[in-house]
Amino acid sequence: MNHLIRTVLVLTAASMLVTGGWARIDPAGFAAWAGWPNHVHFLHDAGVFQIGIGLMLVCALRWRDVVTLVLAGFVFTNTFHAVNHATDLDLGGRASDPWLLLAFSLVGAAGLAARLRVLSARRARQEVEP
Repeated sequence: MNHLIRTVLVLTAASMLVTGGWARIDPAGFAAWAGWPNHVHFLHDAGVFQIGIGLMLVCALRWRDVVTLVLAGFVFTNTFHAVNHATDLDLGGRASDPWLLLAFSLVGAAGLAARLRVLSARRARQEVEP
């Protein structure tokens, strides 16, 4: 990967991680800066989704397999989305929402584990073959 692409990945990841972290940790401050209504749950979710994008950009520095990358991003983002629904339950939603989201995270994690096993087996075969 060339220097320009690495630089772009790092800079864009940093922008997503910083703004996402800000929206997640200080929704009122982020809302005031962005000119958005202070809807705490929406800002928590927006923050988590931005952090998820940032983490996928960071992971792209190392991982070249798109399936692994997007499954890992989904598992992280959806799991923390479930945490948002659990911690913000007093703001609305259904008590089942966090559990349903976590169930999908488990499905994604199973897919990620299977993909990592496939890649590991492929690497092992390549190391053995002449």
